[in-house]
Amino acid sequence: MSVIEEGAKKSGILWLHLDRPRLAWHVWHEGAIYLVTGGEEQDLPGLVGRDSVRVTLRSKDNGAELVSFDARVEVVDQSAAADAVAALAKERLNARDAARLTDRWSDKSAVVRLTP
Repeated sequence: MSVIEEGAKKSGILWLHLDRPRLAWHVWHEGAIYLVTGGEEQDLPGLVGRDSVRVTLRSKDNGAELVSFDARVEVVDQSAAADAVAALAKERLNARDAARLTDRWSDKSAVVRLTP
């Protein structure tokens, strides 16, 4: 298991270097990091439309930097990436309407895959 995979699996948050460092929740699924942005979800301005982004993973234990790396950014077709969307939905805490969560994402949010 790589440092990236191990760090992404152990911590549900990461830092994206956008207009400024931005904290984001995510899931590791099948070799990539998936996250959701827009609508009622986390605001990650400038992520959609980029080719790549710098990602930093920190230790869940002490907050020290584990690894920083560049990742390819790709907005995924949510119906084609149903397993990844389901994994994201499972990890989404405090959703306003959990039963309609993925419908809201489909209507107003983007699911993004970050591939190291």
